[in-house]
Amino acid sequence: MSRIGLTPPDWLVRNLQAQQAPVNRAAVARAAVAMSLPLAVGLAVDQAAYGALASMGALSGVIGDTADAYRMRILNIAIPQLFGAVGITLGSLVYGQGWTAVCAVTAVALVSGMISTIGAVASVSGLLLLLNSVVGAGLPMPGDWWLAPLLMTGGGLLVLLLALLAWPLRSGVPERAAVAATYRTVADLMAACGRAEYDEARHAVTQSLNQSYDLVLARRARHHGRSPELTRLLAQLNAITPVVEAAPAAHLSGQPLAPEIPDTVRHLARAVETGYTGPIGLKLPVPVSETSRAVDHALRHAAEVVAVPDVDPRGIDDRLGRPAALGVRAARAARNVALSAASWRYGLRLALCIGLAQALVSIVPVPRSYWVALTITFVLKPDFGSVFSRALLRALGTVAGLVVAAAVLSQVPRGWWDVPVMLLLAPLIPALTPRGYGYQTAAITPVILLLSDILNHQGTALLMPRLLDSLMGCAIALVAGYLLWPESWHTRVGDRLADAVADTAAYVEGAFGGDGEPAARARMRRRLYRDLSVIRTEFQRALTEPPPMGRRAAAWWPLVVAVERIVDATTAARVRVRHGAPPPSSAEVGQVTLQLRELADGLREAETLYEVRTDLTGPAGSVLEPVRQEVAAARAITSPR
Repeated sequence: MSRIGLTPPDWLVRNLQAQQAPVNRAAVARAAVAMSLPLAVGLAVDQAAYGALASMGALSGVIGDTADAYRMRILNIAIPQLFGAVGITLGSLVYGQGWTAVCAVTAVALVSGMISTIGAVASVSGLLLLLNSVVGAGLPMPGDWWLAPLLMTGGGLLVLLLALLAWPLRSGVPERAAVAATYRTVADLMAACGRAEYDEARHAVTQSLNQSYDLVLARRARHHGRSPELTRLLAQLNAITPVVEAAPAAHLSGQPLAPEIPDTVRHLARAVETGYTGPIGLKLPVPVSETSRAVDHALRHAAEVVAVPDVDPRGIDDRLGRPAALGVRAARAARNVALSAASWRYGLRLALCIGLAQALVSIVPVPRSYWVALTITFVLKPDFGSVFSRALLRALGTVAGLVVAAAVLSQVPRGWWDVPVMLLLAPLIPALTPRGYGYQTAAITPVILLLSDILNHQGTALLMPRLLDSLMGCAIALVAGYLLWPESWHTRVGDRLADAVADTAAYVEGAFGGDGEPAARARMRRRLYRDLSVIRTEFQRALTEPPPMGRRAAAWWPLVVAVERIVDATTAARVRVRHGAPPPSSAEVGQVTLQLRELADGLREAETLYEVRTDLTGPAGSVLEPVRQEVAAARAITSPR
């Protein structure tokens, strides 16, 4: 008997599959202490509700405790706590005021959604702003109006304090480890040249470079020119870039590199990690072509930089440019948000859903709960993943979490027993969060219900209303935040891909169209690879959605890979020219850029891909021949109508 009909759809399998990730033992320990200690202190002074509020603040700190570098932890935890304090204050001020509360929380949702489009820290800040305003408007807060924000902020800052305890002993270690890890991913990339594993290795290098530059630049904005260690790390990151640029040329040659080459990069990684600055012996094969000369030159330059004990900041090739002052960046971000159609679109989607939820629990005889809006806030975060997937996983995770919560609320008496229970439940949040959103929801649900019960003493009566509230919140997010906005897929993915293709055209033009500044070309290439990495992530999220979204993403996926290969081929051609190959004519360059700009214009207008014949010709043996082949392949991609 055939069992084909019992095979689950691919999008469902993708959603339910747990991600493999190591357990961060330090984060687990911090969560246990930071969330149980406030409860113990509250019970000791006979103010359990105050302890519960501080533990709620610690919960948000635990969720944001994801960075390795200490300065990044300050940004990831402290800044969102300030927004959370504003949120709980606004929410508590309108508690019990009917339509005033509905309008106020809806307005906060609009602002929250708009600022969430700025970046990762702003996204978490917007999340806490809305979450805490929803909680404040839905639960009575004990004490004066200022006490709840003070306690919740204090709980979050306790997580930060625990995270910073080892800073004097490990200052600079996470940044140095990140740079060494980047060298190792580059070694894997060089080992994959000429092999089928190259594309995946290149993607890993892009992610590692993004992380390393983010960590180093987070310090560089304040310490550039004053920290010798920072200067060395920045020089070492810049030094590995020519090796990364040479990799596409080596891959396009079709022949694997000699094993001495990736071994040399791994040797450099060990030197970076240990801080070794002595002579580095290199055993490299003799170069015999433009490509091998490029690899040899890049590796020798990297070895020289790694071996230098003191680096003059003035001698660093400033490839990415120094970050602007914080005030300038904040003003620029605010201006971009106010003028961005994407930020208004997301803000309005979130405000619509939150407004519907708040109105629903105000006028319909259902459990009057803040949990509906809270569910929407978590689910309707496109930068956190597919809305459909998060709604599905939220529902499943809530059911699993309610099973645990039922046992806790029915069998454990309120009081000092809450402390050991929290010691057991809190560590599950950082332990399970990397596995996927459903696992995170299952871990957070019993913790939130336990803290809520300490505040309003409803016991197991909370369980079924919370399940109903979660299902209603998921339904509102799916209908009003997902199904009513079908064009959101194209604006989230299609327009971004079109912009990347247009930037690729500019990159081709800048690489061969004159005596462009090398640092400017490097910045353009890094920005392109970073943008393509984000697009790849968005497509992978879209693949978890059911038809037609998932099917459309699967059809467009080959084009994402094709654009990445065009950028690789352009970088390889530039490397070959720099090491002796004849440069292409301006007519060749213009022909390729014209085709790319036409492709970008077509992507902005099309919902379905269709084949376009491309007649690209040029002299035999030109360095642009691989680029022409990749552009022709991109234009020839077809998808079902």
